Amino acid sequence: MERSEIKPFIAKRVAKELHDGDVVNLGIGLPTMVPDYLDPSVKITLQSENGFIGLAAVDPENPDADYIVNAGGQPAGIEKDGMFFDSATSFSIIRGGHVDATVLGSLQVDEKGNIANWIIPGKMVPGMGGAMDLVVGARKVIVAMEHTQKGAPKILKECTLPLTAKNQVNMIVTEMGVMDVTPEGIVLKEYNPEFTVEDIQAATEAKLIIADDLKPMI
Repeated sequence: MERSEIKPFIAKRVAKELHDGDVVNLGIGLPTMVPDYLDPSVKITLQSENGFIGLAAVDPENPDADYIVNAGGQPAGIEKDGMFFDSATSFSIIRGGHVDATVLGSLQVDEKGNIANWIIPGKMVPGMGGAMDLVVGARKVIVAMEHTQKGAPKILKECTLPLTAKNQVNMIVTEMGVMDVTPEGIVLKEYNPEFTVEDIQAATEAKLIIADDLKPMI
């Protein structure tokens, strides 16, 4: 798989996890690509922690219009029935369990469902943003990320970086496979046919449980 194909491949698979009517919060980077791959019959409502619900894509034919800005600082449109509100209301929506799914990238995830995605010690970062609230408040937490970082595993037995939250990740989607986080451990339920199960395990520090009904991705 070419490097340029990895993120679209992951986003396309994540899109299958979203359902018509879902309220969804997307993290910055790769997760913002997910709506491009939704089935036309699936209509989701995008929520942004900086005070919007009903985010829309920027119109490519009118790039100079007065757009709003999403939580990642990127230009975004707003649906006709979209709403604006303060951050207190936005986080009440998140903390109140009204977000059906959140899709985030991560630096590390472990077999207990712990997630570390906000800081590498010693590096300057603007802050945790809404990640801590999102992974605790959303009904489903999907981590969408590349399987390794410069060859080093990102799916670990135990996270070594500062945690964003504990025991909150439900699913991990990478270019190698789709994994569910269960009380027993990480279950590999789909694999990319470009890799063998042995390849996937070799790139994963945590011990994978292979699903009985393991099937190819997408």
